[in-house]
Amino acid sequence: MSAPPSQRENLGLWLGLLGVLIFGLTLPMTRLTTGTVDAPQMSPWFVTWARAALAGALSAIYLLAVRAPWPTAAQRGPLLLSLAGNVIAYPLLLGWALRHVTASHAAVITSLMPLATAAAAAWLMHQRARLGFWLFAALGSALVALYSLLRASQLGHGFGLTWADTLLVGAVVAGSLGYVAGAKVTPSLGAEKVISWVCVMALPITLPGAWLTWPEHAIAPTSWLALLYVGVFSMWAGFFAWFRGLSLGGPLRVSQLQLLQPFISILAAVPLLGESLDAMTLGFALLVVATVFMGRRMTR
Repeated sequence: MSAPPSQRENLGLWLGLLGVLIFGLTLPMTRLTTGTVDAPQMSPWFVTWARAALAGALSAIYLLAVRAPWPTAAQRGPLLLSLAGNVIAYPLLLGWALRHVTASHAAVITSLMPLATAAAAAWLMHQRARLGFWLFAALGSALVALYSLLRASQLGHGFGLTWADTLLVGAVVAGSLGYVAGAKVTPSLGAEKVISWVCVMALPITLPGAWLTWPEHAIAPTSWLALLYVGVFSMWAGFFAWFRGLSLGGPLRVSQLQLLQPFISILAAVPLLGESLDAMTLGFALLVVATVFMGRRMTR
């Protein structure tokens, strides 16, 4: 006997919240793996390959367990685009950026991801969006640019965008394109199988990549634990909770939980990295999330 709709929706919300919590810890955990310019740990190249190789191994076990059929020729194209965006470009650009900026700073920039994903869907999947959506997307982008300029000036880098912010914007674009590519084959392949096949298809690249970039110096135990987290949870298990939550609770309700993600990253960076909360970062995060909320309402 199936559960009542209200119970299914509540379970979906809790699973969605679990997914957002997992993804919210990705930024501080990634900074733990890479370290900083003054105290480097793992190379961002190694982190990119190793986290995907971990997820790929788990994905192979899962796909064998459920006896998943091989993707068709039509499905492999979007899966490869998702691989390029979500497995390689996003974590690599994020890793390099987080060597130079705090996780809290990165959380403000990457909070544009939902709007960027909606814009990519409008472009690649020919979905129509109201004029209001594009206005809020432009406003959110302007707020992020203003935050970057003010933060650079505050740190004595002059009034201009830093290289790390450019990398973060690139990560947002790559991640959003990868998400949309995966979404195109989700109805035919199944959400959990999409991320699993993406990780398995990447193994011929990620396994030798991790071997060739293996750290040559001693790495702190906390960095190894953080790598385990981003490989097992951020790259793989988090998607299971998130996709299942969307399915049970409904995309419109559950997807709004993404608005919590930047604040989870900012708050988690305090105990994990010793970062301090500052009013400007929290204020801009709140403003950007507000534009994301209004922009998403315009896409319905």
